[in-house]
Amino acid sequence: MKLRALLFCFLFFAGVSSMLSQSKKQQQLEERRQQILDEIKQINTLLFKTRGEKKSVLSEVEDIDQRIKAQENLIRVTNQQANLLTREINDNTTQISNLRDELTELKEDYAAMVRKSYKSKSQQSRIMFLLSSQDFLQAYKRVQYMKQYANHRKKQGESIKEKTVLLQDLNQGLIEQRKQKDKLIAENKIAKANLTKEKKNQEALIATLKKDESGFASKIQQKQKEANTIEKEINDIIRAAIAEANKKTVKAGVETKASLSGGFNLTPEAAALAKDFKNNKGRLIWPVEKGVVVNRFGKHKHPQFPNVTLNSNGVEIATSTNANARAIFNGEVLSIMQSKNTNKAVMVRHGDYITIYYNLATVAVKKGDKVSSKDNLGTIFTHPTTGKTVLKFFVTNGGTYMNPADWVYRM
Repeated sequence: MKLRALLFCFLFFAGVSSMLSQSKKQQQLEERRQQILDEIKQINTLLFKTRGEKKSVLSEVEDIDQRIKAQENLIRVTNQQANLLTREINDNTTQISNLRDELTELKEDYAAMVRKSYKSKSQQSRIMFLLSSQDFLQAYKRVQYMKQYANHRKKQGESIKEKTVLLQDLNQGLIEQRKQKDKLIAENKIAKANLTKEKKNQEALIATLKKDESGFASKIQQKQKEANTIEKEINDIIRAAIAEANKKTVKAGVETKASLSGGFNLTPEAAALAKDFKNNKGRLIWPVEKGVVVNRFGKHKHPQFPNVTLNSNGVEIATSTNANARAIFNGEVLSIMQSKNTNKAVMVRHGDYITIYYNLATVAVKKGDKVSSKDNLGTIFTHPTTGKTVLKFFVTNGGTYMNPADWVYRM
């Protein structure tokens, strides 16, 4: 009996540990699912604002692709949640079965104790049991035995009560888990139906694209050339700004040390700011209050035209009309780009790091201004034809562009 009880306790606590681990994982998956649902909501709001938008076929295909990817992510995470719930339900079912067996044995043992106690319950039997002792020591031991017996009976009763409550809780938890799983499965069915619908719409549009594949591929390549030209202009401005800043520090006789990236000569204050910026990697705020990434960092094949390779040194974020770009961290405005043929850009220095906010219609700061996290840098340009408001955002260090998603929280 004792061995069985110990085994049950071991299995129970092992089960509790597993349940806590699964519960944490379930919480993380639910947070991720809610994040994807918010992303889908923003995609629908920012990329599909009105039916009257004058989108090109290519633009519409790209927008639908964003929604398809989000739906696929939602289905994947929801499946993970449902599978985890299945494991939790199986674990709970096993625990309930073990608990019922333990409870049955406890009740049988308790019933035997009650019957035995009933047979010898009279006060006279107890007195005779004590008086029949051979000596005082034996009588004392018999008194202690009766006390221990009574305590054991009481503990057995309390154990039965506790395990009954635990069994009821596990049963209730099992009911809730099954309801939650059914809900997730139902939501997944809707998501899969939406995904199928989106893919059919996209396939119809892609068929249109294929009729003039070379023409559309040429347009994509032209857009890439324009982006490369803009980035070259940004690079030239950054190099000039770094040279100017270093010249000023030398002229002023300020004590500096060379940046590890080979860019700025850092004063102690600038070095401290750079360190602070780096220490916040992965936790920085978004450069817009709300938005969705529509073009990510790095080289990748175009989803509809595999022969076309796209390269982005930053990210493109779709946001709402009249939205402002905001500084992601404390710093100083290094330069403002205001070319005739392109929209404006604000470059903010954070020690030897620079963040760049391009495609602004208006600018709210000037060169040399100190800015803090969330400060307004300017209004993002809204394309008059498509109605899209897109910010191009870059993070660079010593002329090397880095993936903004590594720096900004949940980008």
